[in-house]
Amino acid sequence: MPAAPAAKKSRRPSRPAPELIFGDLWEFDPAPETADPKLKPRYDLFIGGAFVAPAAGRYFDSINPANEQKLAEIAVADERDVDAAYAAARRAQPGWERLSGAERGKYLYRLARLLQDRAREFAVAETLDGGKPIKESRDFDVPMSAAHFFYHAGWADKLDYAFPGARSISAHGVVGQVIPWNFPLLMLAWKLAPALATGNTVVLKPAETTSITALKLAEILQEAELPPGVVNFVTGAGETGAAVVAHPAAAKIAFTGSTEVGRRIMRATAGTGKKLTLELGGKAANIVFDDAPLDQAVEGIVNGIFFNQGHVCCAGSRLLVQEGVADTVIAKLKQRIRVLRVGDPIDKNTDIGAINSREQLERIRRLVDAGVKEGATLHQPPCRLPAKGFYFQPSLFTDVQQSHRIAREEIFGPVLSILTFRTVDEAIEKANNTAYGLSAGVWTDKGSRILKMSTELKAGVVWANTYNKFDPASPFGGYKESGFGREGGRHGLADYVKLG
Repeated sequence: MPAAPAAKKSRRPSRPAPELIFGDLWEFDPAPETADPKLKPRYDLFIGGAFVAPAAGRYFDSINPANEQKLAEIAVADERDVDAAYAAARRAQPGWERLSGAERGKYLYRLARLLQDRAREFAVAETLDGGKPIKESRDFDVPMSAAHFFYHAGWADKLDYAFPGARSISAHGVVGQVIPWNFPLLMLAWKLAPALATGNTVVLKPAETTSITALKLAEILQEAELPPGVVNFVTGAGETGAAVVAHPAAAKIAFTGSTEVGRRIMRATAGTGKKLTLELGGKAANIVFDDAPLDQAVEGIVNGIFFNQGHVCCAGSRLLVQEGVADTVIAKLKQRIRVLRVGDPIDKNTDIGAINSREQLERIRRLVDAGVKEGATLHQPPCRLPAKGFYFQPSLFTDVQQSHRIAREEIFGPVLSILTFRTVDEAIEKANNTAYGLSAGVWTDKGSRILKMSTELKAGVVWANTYNKFDPASPFGGYKESGFGREGGRHGLADYVKLG
């Protein structure tokens, strides 16, 4: 019997490994946003409706975290400048409050429309200054900022309906506001819109590393012909913020930022009679039960921790997964983060942009190193990081214990800590075992379980089968070391009025 003919060698090339397909063969061409951000080489303070040079003549550089290049020079305000800003706000406040609500609302509507008209310009400026991907600035930050002005414009002439039964409704007067660097334009809108709708005037300090969009908004305030002194912007570092908080003319202080700074502000305002609201840090639990729609949950987990590079106070940085589906969820997560694109924030293909500053990047690295040293298992997908700029690859930890620093401290970066649980009660206990109480997420098919979790979780916001969903009509704020007071909705309005 003749021997069988030898099998012919296939000439078809072997299929490349998945990482080569996504990383090399199917690489996207660059798709940078081309709108002109119209940046000025130097920005002065905005006081009394005009741009004015700082009293000390000092400026600092605003740096693009994506490439470490200088964007503009920003004025440094000292106590003399803060005094001038409060003086302008005090002069403007009685006349602003005497305007009818309908007239104040017209100004807010005008601000919202002008912001929409320059949306692409503001989106690019926000991305260059802060490092977040352009698709997030374009699709979330700028539209949501305009939405807050629209929403509060609608309330300006309806305050009697916002607070039924109140015999009198009046503004606090002059409000001092300090905002963070993670959502510069949006936090500005969150603070300004309710204050102006209720008849207050404002002295606001943007974050040192992200001041540009506030000063660009000052151009819109001029274009809208807002009365001089109603809104004033003073820029600088911590000393400027301390001067805003401590000024005797401030009837109310509103702060969004770290818990550590929030504690200092509480001490500084204690006994002064100033109204105070604080929106501080978080260490949110994102809880996945075994009956959850797992593919949907994985997308929610990714959005919850990697949105804005994890620079989100309500980020779902603690993932609690029921044991029966833990291996499946972790495997899906590892596969999903392999295809997240880290790189130039101005590129429309980028999913994770630049870390806001070198200081924040070093903090993320320190906490990740602590997680490894304490025995957690770190997983990071293959990832090419740009040679210049501040970048950190998407990361997740398994084998995390509740005593680990990565499970207790706010990392404020693209780092997820994964823990497991067996029962509903264990999930509640682990979720609440934190000093923070800003937000939480629940993924399950059972409506009754969602209702139980929403009442048992000590968090200001509980999302069900979704994450990071915001609306100007929905109040946002926390418990415990995540602060007090609310922003958005009628609850947010209430923090800017005195009721009689």
